[in-house]
Amino acid sequence: MKFIFYISILLMLTIFSTTKVNGQTHQNLPNNYVVLNKKVPQLKPILITAKKLKEEDGENFGKFEIIFCGKEIADITDPSKIEKFIHEADRLGVQLVACGFSLNKFKVDHTSVPAGIKIVENGILYNFQLQKMGFLSLSL
Repeated sequence: MKFIFYISILLMLTIFSTTKVNGQTHQNLPNNYVVLNKKVPQLKPILITAKKLKEEDGENFGKFEIIFCGKEIADITDPSKIEKFIHEADRLGVQLVACGFSLNKFKVDHTSVPAGIKIVENGILYNFQLQKMGFLSLSL
């Protein structure tokens, strides 16, 4: 009877645990990421990170979102500053997001936000909501 009990426990642990292969954790759930960002120039290293994580995660790579908040939010409306990053984010499957609260506070016209950038009402709240759904989060 003890033997069956121990085998059952071992089987359960095997079925419900994650495994490590080549130092990487593999599980059925995708790896989702969100970065709260204040400056457009920081997009370059963030997008490099997204690319590397996509390569490392393989089929476990889920969503990657970058949320813009803060006083420099108007920079996302300047094509000379943002356009190349929009194209790279799109190529990588990265969603760019603008904080509506910041747009309003710093008097940035919502219609001037490029089509490739999603607007949410409150970027900080949106970040917390993504974290509650299991997204790994970083703030810069």
